[in-house]
Amino acid sequence: MHLKKSDLEKVSREVLSASQGVFSWRWDPRFEAFLAEFSADNRDEFRAILERDFSNVWDSSNIREAPDIVKICNNNFGGLRSGQLLFTTDPSQDVFVCGAWWPWGDGETISLRIASPAKEL
Repeated sequence: MHLKKSDLEKVSREVLSASQGVFSWRWDPRFEAFLAEFSADNRDEFRAILERDFSNVWDSSNIREAPDIVKICNNNFGGLRSGQLLFTTDPSQDVFVCGAWWPWGDGETISLRIASPAKEL
């Protein structure tokens, strides 16, 4: 179960607004996530925006040690491959948000999807 689009928009407001004018966001119904695609030339700028709001970064070398909610988010996105990252907020908070950073094979484009698996009450 995921947060509704409107709820995800509320909890992701800081990242979405910080990147307005830099990247265009659209809704990706496949992953129930906000999606931005951007030039790899802008990777440092966008990563700096993400790191302000996402306290953890996971990759294929450390995802095995991640808390269960992080692993759920990772599995929802199909797992991490080499070069891919999963940015997450603090898993102990009431609302958990993750961002899947996927460089394309052409090396010129990166996709970012921001989603939130609903936490069990």
